[in-house]
Amino acid sequence: MASSKRKENPDSKLHAGSTPKKPKKEEKPAKSSNRVQDLETATDSDPVVESDTTSQSGDDDGASWPSDEETEEGEVWQGDGVAEDNNDGGVKSAAETAGASQPASKAASTNGANSSREAHAKQKVEKQERKAAKPNADSIARSKKLWERLRRKSHVPKEERKVLVMELFDIITGRVKEFVFKHDSVRVIQTALKYANIDQRKMIARELKGEYKTLAESKYAKFLIGKMLVHGDEETRDLVVPEFYGHVRRMIKHSEASWILDDIYRGIATPSQKATLLREWYGVEFALFKSSEDSPVSADLNKILEDHPEKRTPIMRSLHDLVNLLVQKKTTGFTMLHDAMLQQFLNLAPGSEEATDFFELLKGDEEGDLLKNLAFTKSGSRLVCLALAYGNAKDRKQILRTYKETIKTLAYDTYGHQVLLTVYDVIDDTVLVAKSVFTELVGKEPLSDSQQQDLLQAVNHLNARVTLLYPFCGRAKAVLPNEDLKLLDEIHRIRSTTSKKDPEVRRKELVASLSPPLLSLIAPKAKELVSTSFGCQLIAEVLLGAAGERELAMIAVAALAKVDDETKSLLESPAAGRMLKTLVLGGRFNPATKSIDIADPPLRFHDVFYSAIKDEILDWATGANSFAVVGLLEAPGFPHVEELKGKLSKGKSRLELAEAAGSADDGGGKVKGKKVKGAKAEKEATASSGNKGTQLLVRKLGGSD
Repeated sequence: MASSKRKENPDSKLHAGSTPKKPKKEEKPAKSSNRVQDLETATDSDPVVESDTTSQSGDDDGASWPSDEETEEGEVWQGDGVAEDNNDGGVKSAAETAGASQPASKAASTNGANSSREAHAKQKVEKQERKAAKPNADSIARSKKLWERLRRKSHVPKEERKVLVMELFDIITGRVKEFVFKHDSVRVIQTALKYANIDQRKMIARELKGEYKTLAESKYAKFLIGKMLVHGDEETRDLVVPEFYGHVRRMIKHSEASWILDDIYRGIATPSQKATLLREWYGVEFALFKSSEDSPVSADLNKILEDHPEKRTPIMRSLHDLVNLLVQKKTTGFTMLHDAMLQQFLNLAPGSEEATDFFELLKGDEEGDLLKNLAFTKSGSRLVCLALAYGNAKDRKQILRTYKETIKTLAYDTYGHQVLLTVYDVIDDTVLVAKSVFTELVGKEPLSDSQQQDLLQAVNHLNARVTLLYPFCGRAKAVLPNEDLKLLDEIHRIRSTTSKKDPEVRRKELVASLSPPLLSLIAPKAKELVSTSFGCQLIAEVLLGAAGERELAMIAVAALAKVDDETKSLLESPAAGRMLKTLVLGGRFNPATKSIDIADPPLRFHDVFYSAIKDEILDWATGANSFAVVGLLEAPGFPHVEELKGKLSKGKSRLELAEAAGSADDGGGKVKGKKVKGAKAEKEATASSGNKGTQLLVRKLGGSD
């Protein structure tokens, strides 16, 4: 048998004393051909999107990719033609060493390469024939070329795009169903939806009527439904959503359909459609039998059980089984699941066996994905808060442990921050709360620069700031939104029977843990805090309610009044003015008693602030923050009130000018933005214009108040 030659670098040589390597055994060319054929067969079932340009598609030149055996056998020896003979020490040529086997090896390698190329070319032809034999092959091929062009939006002029879209709709109109169940051709329909007008989109929606459930179960076509609803209108929505009625229990368990179903439920469906979809969780009969059209559809399980108490057992069993199945499958991110779990929990008797089983279901997820997902939806967050309120100390500790390293994410979330507020209100172990929540949310002293920046960001965030201020301000409407207040009312009713520690004692212990890092933030970052309304609010609440040494923080805030013009201008904002007046008075205004609730212990900010501004007291008395000076006169326990009155009396003429002229913000000559007309309006303008704070000061100095 003829032997084949070794593969070698053309520049390499055999040196004296070396032993030639044993040549590889000759392989049959047919093996290489079979490898190419297997590759073609494997890729044939996944058609490649064709490009309209040669540079993008990479046209095949018909040559096969040679295997290692083919390359080795087809290689031409390009050494220096010299080899060493170890037997006699002489030198032979490479041709002599190869002997008569060289021509046979070349012939074998040439035949193998030709056979591989022929097989590859034949397979390519057969592949094209199979594609051409498929229904609508020409139309699909052309539509793919149009899609290839349209998808490169920045490279296609608007006028050209209009022409391409018109041609694309000429192809797909009446045949949309033929395109939507393949991963490559469904992209064509998605692109058509993207650039279509409303009538063309409705045409596509109508053609697919009756197929939406099947599309939702498709790995690729489900995205078409999402795009259709995003770009569609109410008519399109009402075509799609009702096709899911009666199939919710099966679709929510489907690996593909569940996600598009939940997306529609969360963001597209109307309240009535959401109720109809959610009712199917309560049992098969709610899927088979629709409620009367005269009465509005309701998914309130409590109302359903009140109307049909005999159905409680099968409804609760059906609901529990479906919830438990999804939890066991680790598919716990569905909003629909969270709504169903809340309905289930609200209809369980506290302390019952059913309630115990439900708690075990919540805590049974070792990774904690269920509780983490629940915290970030409206129904899920309320469910976690209720579980914290009803649970015992062990349950609460386990739930809180689940959110380790997720505290900051909860604080910034619209619904997640409510979980932290509930933690503050129901967990009696405040040391545990400080270690688990405050350490991650605020940090430990001394705060590093990065921690200070993170804390500043939290202070100025709409949701995160609530988790920082709640222990200090309690149920202040200026801090807590109405949704939070409603939830906390419910939590407080429950905790009265499940928590042992007095709420005020718990709050003070939390304040003692939270005060040091916040006070250490105010001192170096007073300027940054005063520049925003949320920052001013934090300064006022923390200084009034904090436990510990507040002197450095007060000095830092008061020092802003005498630094430079840019910094002074920050104190002229309405938020800064409210902050200064609150701090000077030493407490918050109580609308019920019409008086100031003095902080305990007293703040005595008025002394520090007066020391900073007493040399410019007339500028403050006639400026934008004249009410801060009024606050100094009214502050209980202010020791320098007579000195202040003396300074103001000396500049009374200047006060009277400011009283009549008004500040720039008052816009003298107008009454609430309206032009003054007539004598009566002129009188009203005189009363309503001018610097209000200065007017109060003049009246106090004149003895009228």
